[in-house]
Amino acid sequence: MIDLKAFNDKRAEIYWWIASIFIKELSEAELEQYRSSEIKTFIESLGDVPVLTEPSDDLLKCINKICHMDDPQLQLSSDFSDLFLSSDKRSISACASSYQNMANPAHKVSAQEIINIMQSHNITLDQIHNEPADHISNILDFLGNLIIRSNELEQRPHLESALKEQETFIRSYLLSWMYDFKEQINAKDQFGFYAAFTRLLVSFLELDCEYLASPDTANRNS
Repeated sequence: MIDLKAFNDKRAEIYWWIASIFIKELSEAELEQYRSSEIKTFIESLGDVPVLTEPSDDLLKCINKICHMDDPQLQLSSDFSDLFLSSDKRSISACASSYQNMANPAHKVSAQEIINIMQSHNITLDQIHNEPADHISNILDFLGNLIIRSNELEQRPHLESALKEQETFIRSYLLSWMYDFKEQINAKDQFGFYAAFTRLLVSFLELDCEYLASPDTANRNS
């Protein structure tokens, strides 16, 4: 299961990376990392996967714009504030409970429900910047931990069950509302940095579900 576990590490890293984007404004030091060839190469590698090509290209275009701006931190801080922190109707909620569950309209995700799921896995909620449990960054952070936990499993039936649980979690607690979230950001993010990240996330979630649902996934290098 070596290849599967190594890939799980990458999956978790991607979710943690994107979680960090939606929790606060990027600092000067963090933005400087986006000027490096390392992160551009990483995003380009994501674009090698056909379903991720377009959102990866969009993100790279935004990053190239950032590299040629005099004060990108000011631009992105302003965008983050307008998108997620302003008190008027233009602000976008990044919490699942603010959205109708597209897959099951009778069930709306709540912060307490996310807390209960975390506790069932003996994971204590470390509320990032005091955001509710159902904030996208907290959900993605938990998903990353859920993935890493599955790497501790050695028996194939247990691993198959863990992978199925991950797929169900993504569909029920992320994709159930992320399309609405994506639509709002696409409409309001004029510069496009956060919109590009959202499109990349949604495409990756869809791809991940397809990967997790494959009957061959748990058999890799077993």
